[in-house]
Amino acid sequence: MSRSGTACSHVLVVDDDASVRSMYSKFLSRKGYDVQSGSSLGELRERLAGRRFDALLLDVFLPDGNSLDIVADLRRDNPDMAIVLMTAEGSVDIAVEAMRRGVDNFLCKPVNLPDLEVFLSKGLELSSLRRSRITHLRQAKRDPVFIGEGPAWKKLMNMARVAAEGENTVMITGETGTGKGVLARWIQENGPRQSEPFIEINCSSLHGDLLASELFGHVKGAFTSAVQDKQGLVEVANGGSLFLDEIGDMDIAVQAQFLKVIEEKQFRRVGEVRMRTSEFRLICATNHDLEQLCAEGRFRSDLFFRINVFPIHMPPLRDAKEDLPALARHLARTIAGKDVEFSDEIMGLLQAYSWPGNVRELRNVIERALLLARGERFTVDHFPGLDVTGAIAAPASAASLNLEDVEKAKIRTALDRFGGDTRKAAEALGISRATLYRRMKESGGKRKPGR
Repeated sequence: MSRSGTACSHVLVVDDDASVRSMYSKFLSRKGYDVQSGSSLGELRERLAGRRFDALLLDVFLPDGNSLDIVADLRRDNPDMAIVLMTAEGSVDIAVEAMRRGVDNFLCKPVNLPDLEVFLSKGLELSSLRRSRITHLRQAKRDPVFIGEGPAWKKLMNMARVAAEGENTVMITGETGTGKGVLARWIQENGPRQSEPFIEINCSSLHGDLLASELFGHVKGAFTSAVQDKQGLVEVANGGSLFLDEIGDMDIAVQAQFLKVIEEKQFRRVGEVRMRTSEFRLICATNHDLEQLCAEGRFRSDLFFRINVFPIHMPPLRDAKEDLPALARHLARTIAGKDVEFSDEIMGLLQAYSWPGNVRELRNVIERALLLARGERFTVDHFPGLDVTGAIAAPASAASLNLEDVEKAKIRTALDRFGGDTRKAAEALGISRATLYRRMKESGGKRKPGR
């Protein structure tokens, strides 16, 4: 364990002398640091693009340039990273210029190893102070995650505050567009890990080995396109929070691997024998009914029980209509940078609509209206397509239909409303495209899949 805190600090050593890199890396590894190295500015950029580092030990003169020239960029892109510059050709002028550009410490070679550890430790302390200040400033400017005083939003925020105070795994459920990702980030930013990384991955966008590689990383040669070692997001999230969005779409094989990570806090990179550890807080989200997926054999029951520790349900916007005026004004102010007036007629139109796309759809509609209004007062014409008669809801005669007929009617209405675009229709209905295709097939629908 490093001196900087409870989590292992990640240090990058960049020096063109292989013996120096090896000496520093071995020494710091024995002291409990997680060390990676590089020999050029090019390799420095590659390493920084792939992961987050707490500290950088950087030689001034490298084969492809002078490190002083990029210090300002390094500080801008990594504001809380400790930067220690080293050179065998030290001078007062270089040291002053290095400090002016944002370096924390400047060392002249040969560097005494115990001194190196002391300077690195001091740099990490400065890094921690900067991180706390950045977090404080960010939180001081941040508005509440949701606006509203209705019972649904009050219950939601009470649950969110309890979740933020603890370290338990959180499971956020709700329809598409309700703001599950926004709530996950709010929990992180208001909890004990607020100054640590928040790592997010959407499990529906990657499958099989690609998802496993993204989560756990891989070693060079593990598969055809693995041309170099890659750190997984589980490892990057060490000390912080890992947010798995749409976890209901995770492949069964990857579910088994991830269950082991939750239980043992250990994992292997793809193609590697060595066991690695990562300590993180887990936050999950899904628009699926996971219990139903478990019953269908598409989600592991043991994984469900491990992640469903502190469930929070995001209510759909149609169930919180009393909060819509305040939410609409808040979104408009956020987008426009100033207060925006909504007439009673416009607000009535917004409240009469069913909002199948929830808060995300409301934001998009308001953003489009602001563009159309060009700074003028809102009119009904600035909200095209917001015909309440075309909202995705059961038809007026639904009372005389069975459940299957009502579902078919909703699917037809959604597809018609979005011009056959199955992606948008599925999002509005709160189901996956695969589920939409299956239900279309079961109902004998002949419509071809949209975009």
